[in-house]
Amino acid sequence: MRTSPVWSPVQYGTYADERARPFRDLVERVRATDVRTVVDLGCGPGALTATLREVWPEAVIRGIDSSPQMLEAAAEYADDHLSFELGDVREWAAEPGSLDVIVTNATLQWVPEQVDLLPGFVRALRPGGWLAIQIPGNGNAPSHAILRELAETEPYAEYAKDASLRPDVPGPAEYVDVLSAEGCVVDAWETTYFHVLAGDNAVLEWVKGTGARPVLQSLPDDLRKQFEAEYGARLAEAYPQKPYGTVLPFRRIFAVAQKLAQKES
Repeated sequence: MRTSPVWSPVQYGTYADERARPFRDLVERVRATDVRTVVDLGCGPGALTATLREVWPEAVIRGIDSSPQMLEAAAEYADDHLSFELGDVREWAAEPGSLDVIVTNATLQWVPEQVDLLPGFVRALRPGGWLAIQIPGNGNAPSHAILRELAETEPYAEYAKDASLRPDVPGPAEYVDVLSAEGCVVDAWETTYFHVLAGDNAVLEWVKGTGARPVLQSLPDDLRKQFEAEYGARLAEAYPQKPYGTVLPFRRIFAVAQKLAQKES
């Protein structure tokens, strides 16, 4: 049985400006006009989804997420044009040709079968509609390598080894291949942001809200504290704090696809 971590909107909101930048860069490349229907798959706490009202003010926007905790935080942004609902991206489906824009930001990296989901996303778009995807591509970064190594050692491995595993993610070229085969014009790219984070052991605080959370939650309370202390010490060495802050290089992968008008749903 698949279990999911309990996400914390508060912890995830740490360094919110840095986390928001890829979302803004993604949406900026969507050239959709006359937008009436938008879905944000993996909307999280809703703050970024709410910004889509400014981009497409006439649209009805739906945010979908599998975390009740995230949706509870998102509820404050709901209004007549923006709603949120519980749902798993792996099981989500929409009527063919019913949507103008689908956005999925920092979500599909958790889904091993994400490439298999893409044709269904495209089918849900009207001809001329847009699909916008952003995922982290930093699985080989020290933050993740240290996490896996530590989770595979005792006394943690008994609880955390499986929780540290992550699916491989597509690169830009794979997105181009798959989405082009579905009748889309595709713009795919990658970039590395160099975030300058404030605070002590800033990278630990960053990953506690995302990549490290499944591992930390897999551990008993006493081992969790021990793991976090050891992991934090190694992160502080890998990402030294400087007078101006801590630099976190973070690779991101993007794909924006427009469904061709002549492609049948």
